[in-house]
Amino acid sequence: MCAGCSPPYDADNSAPLAFRGLPISELKNHSILRALTAEADGWEPGVVSAEVLRAQEEWEAVDNIQPETGSQASSDQPGQLISFSEALQHFQTVDLSSFKKRIQPTIRRTGLAALRHCLFGPPKLHQGLREERDLVLTIAQCGLDSQDPVHGRVLQTIYKKLTGSRFDCALHGDHWEDLGFQGANPATDLRGAGFLALLHLLYLVMDSKTLLMAQEIFRLSRHHIQQFPFCLMSINITRIAIQALREECLSRECNRQQKVIPVVNSFYAATFLRLAHIWRTQQKTISDSGFVLKDLEVLAKKSPRRLLKTLEIYLARVSKGQASLLGAQKCSGPQAPHSKDLTFTGVCDLLPHSSEGTWLI
Repeated sequence: MCAGCSPPYDADNSAPLAFRGLPISELKNHSILRALTAEADGWEPGVVSAEVLRAQEEWEAVDNIQPETGSQASSDQPGQLISFSEALQHFQTVDLSSFKKRIQPTIRRTGLAALRHCLFGPPKLHQGLREERDLVLTIAQCGLDSQDPVHGRVLQTIYKKLTGSRFDCALHGDHWEDLGFQGANPATDLRGAGFLALLHLLYLVMDSKTLLMAQEIFRLSRHHIQQFPFCLMSINITRIAIQALREECLSRECNRQQKVIPVVNSFYAATFLRLAHIWRTQQKTISDSGFVLKDLEVLAKKSPRRLLKTLEIYLARVSKGQASLLGAQKCSGPQAPHSKDLTFTGVCDLLPHSSEGTWLI
């Protein structure tokens, strides 16, 4: 830019006086700045300093800053975090009758499989707990509705707690792939687990003790060698929890605690913790995902109490500030960006091995 075209400068701080009266949100629309930031034909920058990168991040964040419209924000505003209990209350109050018609609360068994289950299987769920069980399975039939403010807040909360971002993000976009969804729309990955998969993630990140676990597993998922799609893996863990509930593997523990939802949540967290431990200690990679999940499903259904006890020990150590069960390793290698070329195999992609005719919804 020639000297005659330059805006006047303040001698004290060298700030262009021409821009002083403009609000920050309007700076991007200023013609001079657009000309300065436009790419020249064929020119590419050389080495970009860390200071420039920080400035670019701050500049891009300008669009995300929303002015406050009042001193008290509505509880339905997407910008507010939502707790697990608040999200659950939403499903307890809305009409889910059309979804409830689709559920199959227990696995159908016939012949010898039915006799064996009757004689040697787990106890039946107490009558008073079956409505709560049905609610869990009904939520698993609900999809993600981007027009529902509560659904949007659940997604935003998961994103913010995992990434540390203070700003809202679009409900569709490539940033969801960074969290481990397969595409730009998280709704497309919820097959077989429905909104329950998102509630489980919400449960994981909104408790101060399980949040640490979620962050550790998320770091492991971005390891430069052992990377895996975090959210997609979590959805598969939810599928295992749904199957364990339907096969009555959790009935004994539910009867003991006289609760269903807390038991299912803890079982999900304990199974995810077990997967992370296996993944790290046995040096698993994305190519092992289907077989790891299938073996984990067998273990989880066979010994749910063992997994829950492991989670209890982990949470007790977290509360005392001790090292987690994932070990001291913090995945110090370079973090790998999400790759669209990675092939992830979930539990639904492997042939069933059970002779009892069990299936994943």
